[in-house]
Amino acid sequence: MVKIELFEVDHWILSQSSDIKHNLAHSYCLPKSLSDVQRQAGSSEIGTDVFSPVLSKTLDYGPMKGSEALRSNISNLYSSESSSPLSIEKIVTTPGASLANFIVLFAFLGPDDHVIVQYPTYQQLYAVPASIGADVSLWKTSQSEDWKLDLDELEKLIRPNTKMIIINNPQNPTGAIISKQTLEQIVKTARSYSITVFSDEVYRPLFHSVSPTDPEYPPSILSMGYDNTIATSSLSKAYSLAGLRVGWIASHNPKVIDLCVNVRSYALITASQIDEHLASFVLGPPVRQLIEGNRALAKQNRNIVQSFIDKNSSVCEWARPEGGPIGFIRFVMSGRPVDDVVFCTQLLEKRGLLLVPGRKCFGDGVNFSGYVRLGFGGDTEELIAGLGALQNFLQNEYMDVPVYPGA
Repeated sequence: MVKIELFEVDHWILSQSSDIKHNLAHSYCLPKSLSDVQRQAGSSEIGTDVFSPVLSKTLDYGPMKGSEALRSNISNLYSSESSSPLSIEKIVTTPGASLANFIVLFAFLGPDDHVIVQYPTYQQLYAVPASIGADVSLWKTSQSEDWKLDLDELEKLIRPNTKMIIINNPQNPTGAIISKQTLEQIVKTARSYSITVFSDEVYRPLFHSVSPTDPEYPPSILSMGYDNTIATSSLSKAYSLAGLRVGWIASHNPKVIDLCVNVRSYALITASQIDEHLASFVLGPPVRQLIEGNRALAKQNRNIVQSFIDKNSSVCEWARPEGGPIGFIRFVMSGRPVDDVVFCTQLLEKRGLLLVPGRKCFGDGVNFSGYVRLGFGGDTEELIAGLGALQNFLQNEYMDVPVYPGA
């Protein structure tokens, strides 16, 4: 029997569902309707012209790899960055990025394999390999180094049976990004050992603190000129449409896609043609305005959180996020990290504010004690109200929060 760890983030949010007045535990950009997307793109209200093709379509299983229109638009997201265009045959769709990640990991890894995983990161990326029986090494980063990856450490972690290097760019929960130069060095190292690089890019291209004209702007892993690279993403985070259950797997290596299609066949036959049709609309002409709007919102809201942290610098700090709509904030008492689980529990009980405790949901004990993940990609007024509740807690109840005993 496969044993898999409790998925702590989802379990935490599900188990804390009562009396929520301010939800800053989310990790996506402000959810939108299809009408919102079309208005933001400067078009008229969404109408039957978008829906009519599926209204009249016979709903059979559809193409095994996903609709050609959708895969063509996904291809365009990557091809503009690379000298080697990504053909639609090298893309396979899934219902969301979580299943895309699961398929990649299940397709490639076994009990005799070793994987190196950027850390901290989304629990799925290290818990699923471990459940399969793979040996997992955590490529650890720290706030003191702005969560930057140490390339010398990567070399030390490689073993003869290292099968895969797993990265997350931008990173959940810190909002850190992996620069172009670092990506190039990761690929150079992986190529020299024939290791596959798998990049969860679900928050891409939401880089709100680095310009696309910056030489270090992070391209997709697929633009690195190395066939043994895999990227996954979806519409859930940067594109504000988690309700359209559409994600994808992409690789220049056709053998990678064949492996993933085979595993995907065991989990589902095809994805929803209705979701895929609507996703192809979103990733068409509206996509640029959608991302630009979300990037501006995330940057504005990130600055609001920064002002809050500056005001309360005696008790909290972070390495300022550069991408994604999330940040990892460390709370201390007289320089010692607080018990983040107690902190988050009391915040919800006393102020109705939901945050995600780092030690429970992203860390192994003391490493992330005192840390909480805060989502700032939503409505600005709701963010301000949530931070107001947090400010009131800091002023009135914070002294009752214990420090973490292992600190």
